[in-house]
Amino acid sequence: MKIISDIQELRDHLRGQNRASFVPTMGNLHEGHLSLMRLARQHGDPVVASIFVNRLQFGPNEDFDSYPRTMQADIDKLEKEGVYILFAPTERDLYPQPQEYRVDPPQQLGDILEGEFRPGFFKGVCTVVLKLFSCVQPKVAVFGKKDYQQLMIIRQMAKQFALPVDIIPGETIRAEDGLALSSRNGYLSIEERAEAPELMKALKEVRERVIQLKDRNSHSISEIEKAAVASLAKRGWQPDYIAIRQQSDLAPASNEQLQAGEPLVILTAAKLGKTRLIDNLEI
Repeated sequence: MKIISDIQELRDHLRGQNRASFVPTMGNLHEGHLSLMRLARQHGDPVVASIFVNRLQFGPNEDFDSYPRTMQADIDKLEKEGVYILFAPTERDLYPQPQEYRVDPPQQLGDILEGEFRPGFFKGVCTVVLKLFSCVQPKVAVFGKKDYQQLMIIRQMAKQFALPVDIIPGETIRAEDGLALSSRNGYLSIEERAEAPELMKALKEVRERVIQLKDRNSHSISEIEKAAVASLAKRGWQPDYIAIRQQSDLAPASNEQLQAGEPLVILTAAKLGKTRLIDNLEI
């Protein structure tokens, strides 16, 4: 595996490669990331991964400085997966000048859910992803469905800018107890780690109530959301949201859409101690 930090060197190595498959990451790799590498190999060749902790997507009180950086362990894992190139730029490599041009997603998609609680987050994500696409120039790029809203925003960005990149979704990888794998899981204490699977259990309970709602029409979607938030809060969580949305555009779902069979998704973000976890479940 070649490890490259310079943009021009990366382009030189990839010149003539018109089927490259790309997986952008922020490092601290786990099985969820590695599953994306395997999926990438199914859709293109060679496989290029990147590791870059992107300052632009962190708020002033978020964990940029403490975000786990495990470069050597990540290199070992990527080599075992047969990744061809690891693009690991420094901030000076990727942002040799202050990144004053930014990509701002539309408010109706970028300022809701995660965007409401992390202002500017998706602007930072879109900006770095567009720049990484420019550096790698892949045929396909793979993003995990755990970051459901991010996947949708990147897909729409690629479509609206007519980027020659197919966005491939990768399924969420979970621990045996149901917790979605995440680099931030390492922040959890032993007690918090034992409690963390309750987030997925809450999503499953919401899904069951939504399915029952379709049959009985006894509650409203908003009542189900409020009850789920209250239930998590009773267990000591600090929920930001549990939201039932349309899969197509993440707009709020209605009972009428449910009855019509509209594909829905439940999205959640909640703090457990100092650790903020996100997850989702499609209906």
